Amino acid sequence: MTVQHGAAPTDPVPVVADIATVADDEVVWFVGATRREINGVRPGTEVDVQGVTVRTLDRPGELLCRFATINDVHFGETVAGVVSGTDIGPTFSVPDGEEPYPEFMNRGAVAAMAAIDPAVVLAKGDLTASGVDAEYQRFIDVYQTAFGDRLMHIRGNHDAYHGATFADTSVQSRDLPGVTVAMIDTSRIHQVNGSVGADQLEWLDELAARADRPVLLFGHHHIWNPDRDPRRDDHFGIRPTDSEALIEVFVRRKSLVGYFAGHTHRNHRQLIEATGDVPWVEVACVKDYPGSWAEYRVFDGGILQIHRRIDTPEALAWSEQTRHMYRGAYAAYASGTLQDRCFPIPI
Repeated sequence: MTVQHGAAPTDPVPVVADIATVADDEVVWFVGATRREINGVRPGTEVDVQGVTVRTLDRPGELLCRFATINDVHFGETVAGVVSGTDIGPTFSVPDGEEPYPEFMNRGAVAAMAAIDPAVVLAKGDLTASGVDAEYQRFIDVYQTAFGDRLMHIRGNHDAYHGATFADTSVQSRDLPGVTVAMIDTSRIHQVNGSVGADQLEWLDELAARADRPVLLFGHHHIWNPDRDPRRDDHFGIRPTDSEALIEVFVRRKSLVGYFAGHTHRNHRQLIEATGDVPWVEVACVKDYPGSWAEYRVFDGGILQIHRRIDTPEALAWSEQTRHMYRGAYAAYASGTLQDRCFPIPI
């Protein structure tokens, strides 16, 4: 299926369990491209997975709804693993005449998300590879056809960099059973990193002030962490000054219980001292390893983020190839830890 460019991967196919998902009722892991699972497990139960003990998440009350998120779907991309200005490899592509990998990766994501009957699907940017209308239309064809008015989406840097204006909705929100989901467009024309404007902050502050339920905020770019990140205006995520202003709204409005981004193509969760146990989250991309989307289960006493790996045969074959990108370092970077992928969100 794949054409490899650059140095050949030296890592063998993994023989240990690659634990992708721990929910309140199941554990899913992979050995290479083989999916394995245990279903019907009680919440808060220890499970042995090939000598590794994991504990299913506690179930915080009655289930009210489920919804799903994706990011970095990159319709139109043809080569995975390219880093501009470097020759780090290997990179991967499909042979001429074969279906482009964003097509089958996104098709697999749509099928998996549809199976949970999500109340809403939020696409957190980088809908396209190069910000052209035809790529955006392909995103709409795939996702809006499947989910209709349940689809909410925003731009990422790939969409906005060249000046395109599609999907440029600055703010949007929707009330669901037990939670309000809100989205902000953090993209900047002709820039890779992100920003949050004063009007967006004012909107969020007002939304959170009147909220009668927890609010989860979604954007493309991740936060600058004042506790540890060097202060640079070219920070890869949201610029430091804008990050500080966003954090201040979270400190002021306790109904804001989490921020969820894409952009970095990794699973990562961090805390910031000023906001206590509020998670600041990044979810890995759809387009290559591990081929991720996130399920959110909303209960009357809390919310669970549950990482999902796209597991159609063609998706697993592709993602097992692309785990070798960046001289073999990509798999550990993109996967993150189990606690980065699956965790409770206190409310």
